[in-house]
This record gives sequence, structure tokens and C-alpha cells, in this order.
Amino acid sequence: MDSGKQITFSLMMSVGAAVIGSLQFGYNTGVINAPQKIIEQFINDTWRDRYTEEISQGSLTAIWSISVSIFSVGGIFGSFSVGLFVNRLGRRNSMLMANVLAFIGAILMGFSKMASSWEMLIIGRFVIGLYSGLSTGFVPMYVGEVSPTSLRGALGTLHQLGIVVGILVAQVFGLEVIMGNADLWPLLLGFTFIPAVIQCILLPLCPESPRFLLINKNEENKAKTVLKKLRGTTDVSADMQEMKEESRQMMREKKVTIVELFRSPLYRQPLMIAVILQLSQQLSGINAVFYYSTRIFEKAGVQQPVYATIGAGAVNTAFTVVSLFVVERAGRRSLHLLGLLGMAGAAVLMTIALALLEQFKWMSYLSIVAIFAFVAFFEIGPGPIPWFIVAELFSQGPRPSAIAVAGFSNWTANFIVGMGFQYIEELCGAYVFVIFTVLLLVFFVFTYFKVPETKGRTFDEIAAGFRQTAATGGEKHSPEELNSLGADSQL
Repeated sequence: MDSGKQITFSLMMSVGAAVIGSLQFGYNTGVINAPQKIIEQFINDTWRDRYTEEISQGSLTAIWSISVSIFSVGGIFGSFSVGLFVNRLGRRNSMLMANVLAFIGAILMGFSKMASSWEMLIIGRFVIGLYSGLSTGFVPMYVGEVSPTSLRGALGTLHQLGIVVGILVAQVFGLEVIMGNADLWPLLLGFTFIPAVIQCILLPLCPESPRFLLINKNEENKAKTVLKKLRGTTDVSADMQEMKEESRQMMREKKVTIVELFRSPLYRQPLMIAVILQLSQQLSGINAVFYYSTRIFEKAGVQQPVYATIGAGAVNTAFTVVSLFVVERAGRRSLHLLGLLGMAGAAVLMTIALALLEQFKWMSYLSIVAIFAFVAFFEIGPGPIPWFIVAELFSQGPRPSAIAVAGFSNWTANFIVGMGFQYIEELCGAYVFVIFTVLLLVFFVFTYFKVPETKGRTFDEIAAGFRQTAATGGEKHSPEELNSLGADSQL
């Protein structure tokens, strides 16, 4: 077996411990969907105890919407702070430190009912959002930096797998018979404590990113020792060579601040690609499906909507595993294109099903098929690809700032969808997915013309492609030309 393809215990342990952060993000995204009615009842009871009157529908909707979407506001702040930590504390220690936020969030949410305080629930959601925002920056960066080039795509997909497994676990735990009931919902929200404890035990046993040790800390021997452990081989000269080359590149390009990232023509193209790929993930309509799937299934006349939602979560997880195996064979760009086009088709199908539901009762089955297809295609491309492609598009100097900007775009779009979907749905009714269809086609066209293939190319080769584009005055190169720069370094 080629040593570059060697999956060692140390590598899997490191990636596994890191991906607990992704699991937390997924869990806290999905956890709020099932117990909506019960938590609304708690808000109402608390209001009545305090003010001796029933809460108005407007106030209830407002408090509930804030409880759902404040998570994204925390995420925005968290993702923007990634750069502050990773270069000072290192990748691994940053992930370890972030767990303090997970504990605080879990305690606030878990005791909100006992304290009769929906404010604690909201603050807890904000804090766990901060934690999740940091994780969406730390995890792909660490995983990308400990993985061998030949496995970077497959292991990068594990971040997304962690997210979808988290969503699925939250949906199952949210069933009324488990924790989604009036007595146990604080436990459902506070459960995030457990993965945080597990991560705190595992992370100290994992190595720091060799890239961080060599490039940021200049500790060559340490980096070499870590690499030998991660690769399970004594000959790590190729990896060291690649990192040293990147280090030399960094001497030439100092650490780039967010402001410089926007100003420099050198980063314009990769930055635009990074941001638009993140938007293509969030504005595809996937979160509309996850935040409100139970409601969509109810409207479509499904008998047991909560089980259909769990079904969607299961499809989601299954197709993430599929993309894990194909991402190194098919390439990032082609998978993203396939995913966007498939989602657009499924959105059209969903619109037809919802529009004709009154005339034909069997359309409710078509709506389930459409939602499952929508979710499946999401996991082939727009789900996993944007997260790790950002780490691939930038060299070490601008990478932390770029990941912060990409994360900020992702969370902002997430917030807009979370806050706005209910209102837009009331306006558009069955035709709400037409908006997403149009957006998906726009993203498809952009990806086709602007996004280069990064499969099997080193970080340096990818950066060289963009440097060449910038040097020729931003003139457009076909993906084939860009590809030839890092031609088939690994087939």
C-alpha cells in the first residue's frame, strides 16, 4: 500500500476527535426542530407566571424565531474569530479551548426550564452558536492539515458527515418517546455536554497539526515526529518537502489580514469562489428543509411527519457516506455541479407536488421523494465541498482569514434563511422552492465557469493557478488550463 494512502490509527484518532466539533454543530442545528410546540408552551407558561396574562402570538413567534436564529448569530461571531485562535494556540488546542463554550451553553439551556427563563435558553443558544462557529473553522482546517494529499478530500468530507450525523441524532432524540417531551426537553438541549466531555478526553491524545508546528512555530523536528506518527512511516520527506515549499512561499507572503484579503487582486478570484460556494450551500434551500421539514411534510399531507423528517436525515447521512467514497475519484468541481443540478430538479418536482396536492392526494408521496432527492443531491456536492475546498484554495498565509470570511458568509446566509423562510413561505405558498431553483441554477453557472478542480493537487499548485490568473490581469483560464498547472499529480 502506498504510504501516502496509509490510514493510520493516529490519523483516524485525530480526525475522529476533531469531527466531534462537527457533530455538535449538526446536533444543535437540528435539535430545535422537533420540540418547537413544547418549548413554545414553556415560553407561554413562563410569560403567564411573570405577567399574569397570555403571551400574544406576535411575541411568541418573535421569541421562538430568536431562539432558533440566535444560534446563527453566535456562529457568525465564532467563525469570524477563528483566525484569532488558530495561529496563537494551534489548531488542536483551539478546538480544546472551545469546549468551554459548549459546557456553558449546555448548562444555560439545560437549566432554563428549572429557572423559568427563556432568556437563558436564548443566551445558551447564542453561546453554543459561538462554539459551532469556531468549530466550522477549526475542524476543516485541522483535518485538511493532518491528512495526506491523496486522502484530503475523503477525510474533508468527514466534517460534513459529522454535521449530518449530528442532525440525525438530534432528530431521533427529539422524538416524543425519547427526549422531545415536556419533561425532558431541557436534557435534549443540554445533551451537547456529553460530546464536549468526550472531545476533551480525546484531543490531548492527538498531535498538533504538523503544518502549524513547522510553518507557524518553526519546530521542524516536532513536525517530523508528528508526521511519522500520522503517516505510519519513517519516510515523510515528501510531506516535509511540500510544507517547506509552502513555508518558503509564506516567507514571501506574510500573514494576510481580512482587509488585505479583500484589497489584494491576488486573492480576489479564490475569495469570490470561496464565498459563493458557501452561499451555494446555504441558499440552496437545504436549511429551509431542515428547520421546517416537519411543517413541510404536514402541509404535504404526510401522516407521520416526524418520521418522514427522520427519513430525510437518514438519506442525508447515507449520501454523505457516498460522497466520501467518490470525492477523490470524481473531483470536487464535477460533484458540486451534479449536486446543484440535481437539487434544482428536485426543487421543481417539490413545487409541482405542493401545487397539485389539492387535486391529487398521491402528490404527498411525490413530495417525500422530492425532499429525499433534494437532500441526497445536497450531500453529493453543496454539502461537503464548500467546507474543505476553502482550505484548499488558499495557501498558509491567507488561509485563516479566508476561512473566517467563508464561515461568516455561510453563517450569515444560514441566519437569513432561518429568519426569513417562514415569512417567504407565507407569501409564496407552494411556490417557495421556485426561488431556490433559480438560485441553484445561478450557482451552477458560476461553478461551471469559475471554479477550478482541486482534486489531487497540493495547496501550492492550487495557489499557483490563481497567481497565474492574477498575473494575466484576471483573464479567464479554462478549468483544463488551470488543471494543467497541477496536472494529475495524483490520478
